[in-house]
Amino acid sequence: MSDAFFTRRSLLTASSMAALGLITGCQTAPTPPPTAAAATPPPPSGNNRYNSVYGAMLDEGFQIPAVPWDKIESRFLRQEVANNTGVGAGKVVVETSQHHLYFTMPGGRAMRYGVGLGREGFEWSGRGDVRRKAKWPKWHPPAEMIDREPELEKYRTTYNRRTDTWEGGMEPGLLNPLGARAHYIFQGKKDTLYRLHGSPEWWSIGKSVSSGCVRLINQDVIDLYNRVPEGAEIIVR
Repeated sequence: MSDAFFTRRSLLTASSMAALGLITGCQTAPTPPPTAAAATPPPPSGNNRYNSVYGAMLDEGFQIPAVPWDKIESRFLRQEVANNTGVGAGKVVVETSQHHLYFTMPGGRAMRYGVGLGREGFEWSGRGDVRRKAKWPKWHPPAEMIDREPELEKYRTTYNRRTDTWEGGMEPGLLNPLGARAHYIFQGKKDTLYRLHGSPEWWSIGKSVSSGCVRLINQDVIDLYNRVPEGAEIIVR
């Protein structure tokens, strides 16, 4: 595996967006939740603890709704597992073929989460580090995304020379594409524009629907945020 990100979006960061470390391209067209008639796998037996793991929660003033975890494939629910990633403790590993994210822990263990990934044409792999973390971040869609989706124009970010600040973007909230937490992935000093972030669209976990970022259920991204220190290495493969 290469140590670099090989995606067209990483090449678009070098000029006008390089000065804005908060810009991110994480976005996808809203996907409808499964209908009541949709077939769902049975919930894992004996795991009623998920009622509290994925229950409604108040976080930083935002009321996060409960997730119907019994409608999600059990392999995508948060669980502690043996660390079979082949890397040491304290790292984030995203196994794209499995739609799993692992945070490796001491003692040969790992916390595993189900994730949503980039759709066709937006896949990526490589290594980086979590240089910054944020609770309930603003979302700043990059210019090329606004060009593709003109309805996002109202969220365009502009630089105010008088105040030396960036203005615009979508305010934090339950509908913000970055969800409850964001982990910002860098290579060296360069922001790759890729994020590990939350999403209210629990039904998209295990699918490839995003514009490249790795999305988790909001309850899971909060748990991950509390475990991953700034500077942690991330491996996507």
